[in-house]
Amino acid sequence: MSVAAAFPAGSCDTHLHIYDRRYPAAATTVLRPPDASLIDYRHFAEPLGLTRFVLVQPSTYGLDNSCQLDAIAPFGDRARAIVVVDETVTESELDRLTALGARGARFHMLPGGALGWEQLRPVAERIAAFGWHIQLQMNGHALGDRLAELLTLPTPLVIDHVARFMPPTGPDRPEFEPLRRVIDNGRCWVKLSAPYESAPDAGHRYAQVSECIASLVEQAAERMLWASNWPHPGQADPPGAADLSRLIAEWLPDAAIRHRILVDNPAEVYGFPA
Repeated sequence: MSVAAAFPAGSCDTHLHIYDRRYPAAATTVLRPPDASLIDYRHFAEPLGLTRFVLVQPSTYGLDNSCQLDAIAPFGDRARAIVVVDETVTESELDRLTALGARGARFHMLPGGALGWEQLRPVAERIAAFGWHIQLQMNGHALGDRLAELLTLPTPLVIDHVARFMPPTGPDRPEFEPLRRVIDNGRCWVKLSAPYESAPDAGHRYAQVSECIASLVEQAAERMLWASNWPHPGQADPPGAADLSRLIAEWLPDAAIRHRILVDNPAEVYGFPA
């Protein structure tokens, strides 16, 4: 399969970041990657045939979403944003952000994140009426401790990076079961992305994480999303376009399931037009 052939028409990259030193970094950040522009991203994405994309507010910018929102402005219905807001966000501000393309509120529950667990439910309650979801990045080993809270959120939930189990785990391990339970709730999606966050691999094969992905796709392909995590912040040797295409072909060998995960599911989650 060629590099481009792995991605059907209308494929969406549901997780990438733009970095620009002209925008001030937050005092809370622990990660300040070099500049990575949307022009740089398009050089990566266009040969693959990726035509839709979701910019995710990185922890670098805290509560200031302007870098990502400015980047998507020229792209209309081809682009969406996931932003960071706290419990003080007003309805008028949520209206404004929705009009600009925002469709979710991000929580990064790792060092450098702008918000803590105490803000999760209040923010979810603020954004629910706007059709937004909560996007959550955390160490998957803590999912069991948060299961009751996540199952009762008033919004849908999107979990980053195959739940980012650190250290990696397997699909038959007991710590993987809370992830299955959240998915079975019917309002949760999981991003098949950034396997290196759980298990670095110089050959970009990620065997352990790939086993988890195969199991999740078998369990609920209709609840899976795909993302590049471009420009792979913090990674000295990230996978290239050819590696990502090979992984797509390995993870999603069935063309119908591949179309479901790369095209149909993100259209549902992010409100892309048919």
